[in-house]
Amino acid sequence: MPANLTPEYEKAEQRFREAVTDEARIAALQEMLSAIPKHKGTEKMQADLKRRLSQLRREHQKSGVGKGPDPFYVPRSGAGQVVLVGLPNTGKSSLVAATTHADVKVADYPFTTVTPHPGLWIQDEIPIELVDTPPLTPEHVPTGLMGTIRSADIICLVTEAADNVCEQVESVLAALAARELTLRTRPRNQLLPLDPQPKPALIVINKMDIAPPGMLEEVQDLYGPQLDCRAVSARTRQGLDEWFQRLWELLVMIRVFAKQPGHPPDLKKPFLLSAGSTVADLARMIHRDLPDHMKFARLWGHGRFEGQQVHRTEVLRDRDIVEIHE
Repeated sequence: MPANLTPEYEKAEQRFREAVTDEARIAALQEMLSAIPKHKGTEKMQADLKRRLSQLRREHQKSGVGKGPDPFYVPRSGAGQVVLVGLPNTGKSSLVAATTHADVKVADYPFTTVTPHPGLWIQDEIPIELVDTPPLTPEHVPTGLMGTIRSADIICLVTEAADNVCEQVESVLAALAARELTLRTRPRNQLLPLDPQPKPALIVINKMDIAPPGMLEEVQDLYGPQLDCRAVSARTRQGLDEWFQRLWELLVMIRVFAKQPGHPPDLKKPFLLSAGSTVADLARMIHRDLPDHMKFARLWGHGRFEGQQVHRTEVLRDRDIVEIHE
């Protein structure tokens, strides 16, 4: 019997390959075990996942005697994890403070942030996790920070709007390249899952309310072919909506709303799935056994007519409403 692995399982498996800490590996294995289809064809895979998870937990407990939790491990949340990286005083903390409810420390002096600090940015029912990080320099990258960066879905290289903005970008790119990591603006499903080196990324120029003339065009001309640039201001909120929309595009996700028969859909709590997911994938997110019990589904959204009856293999689109019948 074929395994028929879901997009959620494949994403979790990729996160396991990219993980650099025991905490991240354990979390990824737990996601894989939760997302794997539960049927006879996957029984050996399930047993192997449970064995690996148990072994990793034992090894982690042994190595962690007398140690606290890894301060650079950030649990994943929302539709995707976006890590902000940059030189000192580029405004990473101010961006997280302006877009999320995270209690981050914002100050005018450098090195205010000493460990990663996450916050959830929510727009149009979409939660995206932003992670503020300690600053890096060509001479120094804090121990543990590369693990945080490598485990992210998207990296945002944050710079300050100034005459030396291209020098700022080059400094960060050089620091990452020295650690065998390159950045490209590509949807995350277009990068090879077995090659963790290129990461989906954007350049985010903060403090655009004080930008010198011609600065933005200079950055776009130099880096445009490989890295998109977003001009924003945490103080005036310039460009924040456009930045969020670009992140959502790079994550390649869809929002789907579930509807119980005879009841209106809950339009405030969508299920977040990878683009290309099917009705069966949605059913599995609702309950792991639901795909085995469902008879058909009704669809409001991209169908030929509202409430159209569809098969479990129907590919869903953003903002579809689905009613599953058992």
